Amino acid sequence: MSPGILGKKIGMTQVFRPDGRVVPVTLVKAGPCVVIQRKTPTTDGYDAVQLGLMEYVKPSRLTKPETAHLKKAGVEGVRFLREFRLGPGEGDLKMGDRVLVGQFKPNDKVDVIGVSKGRGFAGVVKRHHFRGGDATHGSMHHRAPGSIGGSSYPSRVFPGMRAAGHMGTDRVTVRNLEVIEVDADDNVLMVKGAIPGPNGGYVIVRRSKR
Repeated sequence: MSPGILGKKIGMTQVFRPDGRVVPVTLVKAGPCVVIQRKTPTTDGYDAVQLGLMEYVKPSRLTKPETAHLKKAGVEGVRFLREFRLGPGEGDLKMGDRVLVGQFKPNDKVDVIGVSKGRGFAGVVKRHHFRGGDATHGSMHHRAPGSIGGSSYPSRVFPGMRAAGHMGTDRVTVRNLEVIEVDADDNVLMVKGAIPGPNGGYVIVRRSKR
């Protein structure tokens, strides 16, 4: 059994529980994936498996080292590769094995990892949820961060000070999402709630660790 699967975010919708409750869900095109490389403690120092998401990719989009790496596993058309650490009892995967979404079942708990949407350069109000200053009476301090360091002491700005800057495009992990439904025919995984990234973005779905 694989510890996870790779996929693409399709988008969000909602479903109804048998009792009539509405549940927001995200659809993920999960797999099919193939085992590209199998790492073992004897050869690599740790136990892991490298999966690749099978999709159409032009040969010109891959470098020669990537093409040679995929050729060892006897596959082609793989662009998105990620590695999963293996725990006790998970070492039955071999190079060339398929990983399908049917390995997940409703009510399973999963962690979804993706890259958040990029939002460009943002100020402290948007980026860090600062309150901002007064909007009237000539305050002239509306969306500024305020004091960021002492003048005489410490006479510098401490590292890590919250300030304006680039927002988004961060690796985000959403934990303990419930699997609502699994469509093995169309390789679609339906999870409860929202996941990071735009529609069409690559995501990693792994079995929950907590």
